[in-house]
Amino acid sequence: MTSATQTKRLRQRFELWDTDHDGTVKRSDYEAEAIRTVKAFGGSPDSPVGRQVIASYLGIWDYLAPKAGSGVNGAMSADEFVSVVEFEVLSAGGAGFNKVLRATIEAIVELCDTDGDHLVSPKEFRKWGKAIGLSQEDADLAFEKIDSDHDGYLDADELINTVRDYHLGTSDVPLLGL
Repeated sequence: MTSATQTKRLRQRFELWDTDHDGTVKRSDYEAEAIRTVKAFGGSPDSPVGRQVIASYLGIWDYLAPKAGSGVNGAMSADEFVSVVEFEVLSAGGAGFNKVLRATIEAIVELCDTDGDHLVSPKEFRKWGKAIGLSQEDADLAFEKIDSDHDGYLDADELINTVRDYHLGTSDVPLLGL
């Protein structure tokens, strides 16, 4: 059973993915967020990392949409979105997260790492935070909480674990802004 916190976060996530604000999410909404994220880093959607980020977002849609009964060319309402994510991701715990979302987080980490050091600096993280709707203050607060080894940088595992734990309802690090 999903907690009230998890359901609230899923509804917030739905609102962010509903980029055209029509009360449904579609494949184009996932693509729009991916492109917005790539552009937040000054990247091109046609670059290798841009294509990787977009493909990973679309992979989420392509996995979830048929399971929600909407097909890849259809649309999901908020209730359908919450239901399919609860079943496919949350009820399966870490395994569900890894199956559905891990590739996207890994692609975003690569996108964030603009200097190629395999670490995400506070400045790099702020760009991601802006792309997902966080204020600079919330992004800085999130960075401090995610940096579990306190080295001033985030590695892929720190980010992946935090995003997973946030959506599983076991972390209060702010990862969605509205």
